[in-house]
Amino acid sequence: MTKAQAAKIERLTRKNDPDATKENILKIATEEFVAAGFSGARVDEIAERTKTSKRMIYYYFGSKEGLYLAVLEQAYTKIRTLESELDLENMPPVQAMAQLIASTFDHDDQNPDFVRLVSIENIHRAEHMKRSVVLSQMNIAIIDIITGILERGYADGSFTRRVDPVDLHMMISAQCFFRVSNRHTFGAIFERDLSSEMLKTRHKSLIVDAILAFLRHPSFELA
Repeated sequence: MTKAQAAKIERLTRKNDPDATKENILKIATEEFVAAGFSGARVDEIAERTKTSKRMIYYYFGSKEGLYLAVLEQAYTKIRTLESELDLENMPPVQAMAQLIASTFDHDDQNPDFVRLVSIENIHRAEHMKRSVVLSQMNIAIIDIITGILERGYADGSFTRRVDPVDLHMMISAQCFFRVSNRHTFGAIFERDLSSEMLKTRHKSLIVDAILAFLRHPSFELA
């Protein structure tokens, strides 16, 4: 088969399967944004790697920012979908909260690109994310999940500390996020490999236990 014939087949494949084409563009775009950030990533490079064209990428996503937002939305969709599929509403509240924390820990550990993308967007002060209606609506779901677990825990006495669900979401995210976002610097300072299975198992247990203990303990006033 000649190069021209192969290129024709590829063009026909893209034409007949636009969803696969978009998915491939998002995959490669994620790699480019993770590696170079929003400012450093080049649409020309993404087009070359996906064997499409800049024009086609803009046809699907509108602009470079539109492509970047689609990457962010896909990344957040993955974790929100994972959370919704845990069947937490049918678990006792303590088990449900522990499962949610452990799932967040595993997701961040297994998806360092997600952590990198969030870090990049923070560098930009979330200026792109603020323009996404999808992201603002999507992330309400996790607060509803946490609220439901907390209310069931208060009702049966499993949890005694009243806490704002958004604050608790921040706590869970911070604990799980830090060990991935800072694994290289923290590891270099303290000479610990945070990717080791032994430390991952220990840290997951530590984070789950700490947050559950927090919820079971009455609050106290700071001096």
